[in-house]
Amino acid sequence: MGKEFRGTIRDDPDFDPTADAETLYNAMKGIGSDKEAILDLITSRSNAQRQEIITAYKSNFGKDLIDDLKYELTGKFERLIVSLMRTPAYHDAKEINDAIKGAGTNEKCLIEMLASRNNQQIKDMVAAYNDAYGSDIEEDVIGDTSGHFKKMLVVLLQGTRDESGVVNADLVEEDAQDLFAAGEEQWGTDEAKFIMILGNRSVAHLQLVFDEYEKIAEKPIEDSIKSELSGDFESLMLAVVQCIRSIPMFLAKCLYKSMKGLGTADNTLIRIMISRSEIDMLDIREFFRLRYEKSLYNMIKDDTSGDYKRTLLNLCGGDDDVAGEFFPEAAQIAYKMWELSAMTKVQLRPTVRPAARFDPAADAQALRKAMKGFGTDEDAIIDIVTQRSNAQRQEIRQAFKSLLGRDLMKDLKSELSKNLERLIIGLMLTPAEFDAKMMKKAMEGAGTDEHALIEILVTRSNEEINAMTAAYVSAYKTTLEEDIQSDTSGHFSRILVSLVQGARDEGSADPERADADAQELADACNAESDDMEIKFMSILCTRSFPHLRRVFQEFVRYTNKDIEQIIKKEMSGDVKNAFYAIVCSVKNQPAYFADRLYKAMKGLGTDDRALIRIMVSRCEIDLFNIRKEFKDSHDATLHEFIQVETMVGDTSGDYRKTLLALCGGED
Repeated sequence: MGKEFRGTIRDDPDFDPTADAETLYNAMKGIGSDKEAILDLITSRSNAQRQEIITAYKSNFGKDLIDDLKYELTGKFERLIVSLMRTPAYHDAKEINDAIKGAGTNEKCLIEMLASRNNQQIKDMVAAYNDAYGSDIEEDVIGDTSGHFKKMLVVLLQGTRDESGVVNADLVEEDAQDLFAAGEEQWGTDEAKFIMILGNRSVAHLQLVFDEYEKIAEKPIEDSIKSELSGDFESLMLAVVQCIRSIPMFLAKCLYKSMKGLGTADNTLIRIMISRSEIDMLDIREFFRLRYEKSLYNMIKDDTSGDYKRTLLNLCGGDDDVAGEFFPEAAQIAYKMWELSAMTKVQLRPTVRPAARFDPAADAQALRKAMKGFGTDEDAIIDIVTQRSNAQRQEIRQAFKSLLGRDLMKDLKSELSKNLERLIIGLMLTPAEFDAKMMKKAMEGAGTDEHALIEILVTRSNEEINAMTAAYVSAYKTTLEEDIQSDTSGHFSRILVSLVQGARDEGSADPERADADAQELADACNAESDDMEIKFMSILCTRSFPHLRRVFQEFVRYTNKDIEQIIKKEMSGDVKNAFYAIVCSVKNQPAYFADRLYKAMKGLGTDDRALIRIMVSRCEIDLFNIRKEFKDSHDATLHEFIQVETMVGDTSGDYRKTLLALCGGED
């Protein structure tokens, strides 16, 4: 029995190439063309059948079908239809050629294609490239790339990955040890070892190597790649690992990135929709809906228009939101993702560290000098404040008062303005004072910033919450709990009050209790929404994060659904957002912050308060990890994003300069 067909486009059983050629000829005859007839016909034939139509068209009408389509159609729709008419190998070859010809290289395209193609697809593409462009694809890629990135691309272009499916248990352990020794265990990284193993071993073998690696390193290989490698080479190796785990999952992520945010990366969208329509589009759709709580169909529908949209939707082949059910493969992946999350020991890395040769008196004098007389030396202030730890800044505050009899905070407030002032003052406050102030700001005035309240209370440890509540009373002469109760209502208010107690269990997972908790959550999903929310609160707001990872893993087993999906589907408003934030933080807190930073900067206008809050509060904890997650999720570095998104209104560039200093690097 053959493998089940997972594409969305099949052979048309009543296929007649001559009749189809005639239909297309008539659709393009005269003034204007019948675009619907064209797109409906082309998307209901397989690629092999389209090749027969091209031949029949030339035999019957003495004309080239592709030339006629190019003449009659325009824009993205033309690109999509014409690309559908090429054979997969020639389509791939053209994409590679487009990626490397002219000024600049489209590295993302090279990465996505070479990481996701099997040996036969690569060999066919290499031959098609030679035929179409009269040159050698390997030489062209070498001429356009460099370093380890180039070497790995060349390895992938050989199309010689082991596809035997045979796994040698001894070699699995040896490869895992070699990869660990090549990266985590030594200063500097032995990139050649990564290239050799990840570029040649079989998929089945590498999946076992990754499991073994995780046991040795206590983290997934992706985390090691993010911390050991950088730039395009890092992106390529991550793509290879993701494709070894699951090509459809990797391509679902590429599709999501191509449509979210401002503007659509149409080339990526077209390339994946065409190249996978006869291979694994159904799997891609499953993973898409699992990961992004929205069907691929609906995302395309919201993001594109006209005949271009209709063609893409035909290739997509159906709307999974209508079905509303979870698939066994998706449930297995969700279970595996929670298992990975539970096993991982994340090494948190800051971007701001204590200054080595620290002299608080000299810093205090330098700051005074920067603010004395006419004009302010912002550069001097920024350099000192961003290159000291928070504990060192507190010593500077004290020295400023002891030596000069002045209040540093008051002086900074009078000399600086707008976002720069907010950012520098935020850095000078203790973490507890800063958190207390951010909570106050979120509740001040007309509206409430519920997202800020959620983010702070969900991501702080008990110790941090207790320090913040004490700082709040000291600064505002009222308790944080009272203010939360008067500013919020219903179950949302109860969730925040529960979190503000700072009494979350902080121990490790208890497997028996986790199983019972998962069962209770699963049962609650069938209860009234009131009872369901209270049951979720009693578990999600009180159990430790390691314990909740186990709970959410077992929850998949009981329900065949991921807890994220249930929250998105069954809950609404602030309650949904609060529980969702807890789940995201439990799964991967740096990724949660990366997403919050992205939301703060994308779209119209920047949410500077959120940007300042996260950069200030995380720079001495895990901002390096957040940076890596940001790059992985958004195909742009945090550094680039801050640079572009903070230009408006920051005429001097000092605000941006301070943020970039905290960010600490370009990745």
